[in-house]
Amino acid sequence: MERPEELPLSGVTVVSVEQAVAAPFATRQLADLGARVIKVERPGGGDFARRYDTTVHGQSSYFVWLNRSKESVTLDLKTDRGRRILEQLLSEADVFVHNLAPGAIGRLGLDAQTVAERFPSLIPCAISGYGSSGPWADRKAYDLLVQCQTGLVSLTGSPQETARAGVSVADIAAGMYAYSGILTALFTRATTGIARAVEVSLFEALAEWMGQPAYYTRYGGSQPPRVGTQHATIAPYGAYTAADGKDVLFSIQNEREWSALCEQFLRRPDLVDDPRFATGSARVAHREELNAIVTGRFGECDSGEAMTLLDKAGIANAGVNDVGEFLAHPVLSARGRWRDVRIPGGATVSALLPPVDLAGATVRMGDVPAVGEHTEAILAELGYGTAEIGALRADHVI
Repeated sequence: MERPEELPLSGVTVVSVEQAVAAPFATRQLADLGARVIKVERPGGGDFARRYDTTVHGQSSYFVWLNRSKESVTLDLKTDRGRRILEQLLSEADVFVHNLAPGAIGRLGLDAQTVAERFPSLIPCAISGYGSSGPWADRKAYDLLVQCQTGLVSLTGSPQETARAGVSVADIAAGMYAYSGILTALFTRATTGIARAVEVSLFEALAEWMGQPAYYTRYGGSQPPRVGTQHATIAPYGAYTAADGKDVLFSIQNEREWSALCEQFLRRPDLVDDPRFATGSARVAHREELNAIVTGRFGECDSGEAMTLLDKAGIANAGVNDVGEFLAHPVLSARGRWRDVRIPGGATVSALLPPVDLAGATVRMGDVPAVGEHTEAILAELGYGTAEIGALRADHVI
């Protein structure tokens, strides 16, 4: 008998001293699944990601994306009283996430070893730039710096110019590994009683995503070339401009698809066994000649016709959308992926459901908190009276 829908992480409390992207992205995934996430921010301005831009009804697009369903508490952690309140929160929490500047968590006396001694059931998760040890442990790291250090930027762009990835891939990678690491640690604690510390670095998270070009470079003698929207090691695989000016990207993955492309789209069955193009490696070696043929054919039809013909041939393809076209994508609307979420100031924005659907469970799509919105309520839960809270506010501790 199927049980009623439930929030899978209901009953789990997460305290996060977080900022920017990586840690907030990890904790938002936990909040989506029902964990109570208490976000600790600086009094006054709060998380500096709140001020990255003001495009979403006066709020930051980054902050709105990363911080729904959380409770915001302001604490000055440079004061003894602020640190004492944080420790009270940790004493009742299941998970402690942080991504402060190098050395900051140690100065608070909340490194992994100390947490294990003082709060043995608490799972600490540290997100850093280059790890807590090693020669770069004390270096600050931001997303684009890590894209550069891992070599990603050298792979991205045109033959003439490098480019950053268009989203914060190092932050997102680290946030997702932190999220999966925390879930693993929660499972381990539930089955063994042992609370294991989790550590993720932006550099090592993105290094994992660089696996294929790393192998190609180490054992091939040179790194994959930059080829814009083309694929570095498969041809034809890339975007071509149709007669109506719309770019269409398609991919040939095997010899069956190559034959279908030649016979049904290019209308050149003679190319199937042409020695220049008969194998995947040959097609890459003769990419320029092949691209000239494909480009000429695209110039004879508009994008809709091209995609119809490719569909009939069983060849994966897609128009190259801009962000506006993505927002209007029929898959998102037909599958009901949009939900309304309130942001500070009372406005409502559209937010995408998390991409993982768990049968029999639901997700929470809660409000984005204002700075310190829940401070007084949470202090009251900890036993602070009205006068004590007023004194903490007067002294700028909260």
